[in-house]
Amino acid sequence: MVKNKFVADYQINASKKIIFPYISTASGLSEWFADDVSIDQDKNFHIEYDGVDHYARIIAIRTNHSVKFEFFDPNMPEEEDHSFVEFRLEENELTQTLFLKVIDYSDGYDDDEQEKIWEGLIMTLKEIIGG
Repeated sequence: MVKNKFVADYQINASKKIIFPYISTASGLSEWFADDVSIDQDKNFHIEYDGVDHYARIIAIRTNHSVKFEFFDPNMPEEEDHSFVEFRLEENELTQTLFLKVIDYSDGYDDDEQEKIWEGLIMTLKEIIGG
């Protein structure tokens, strides 16, 4: 299946320290990103949304800066072209404005659908953090 890379920046009016737990922990992600998120004994994330189970692991993390989740199928460990979602907190040095950059590399959606999905998710996140 062909994968699509979606990249977008969203202005967030909160500090990196407030936002980071919402993009990097199971409890934070379960508040806005998915219906439920848990972590197993191998530190794999079990993410449930729209009634479908997804599995991901953190493959890169920089505290208060970025986190990258790679999705995988536990029944097909040899698969190589994994979908991923990366969240980066970037600050404009001139204006001190904070942006959440979302990089979503996955299949199944076109750019318009991805944009609508992420705008809804980010709106929920902003409501939670007040930003």
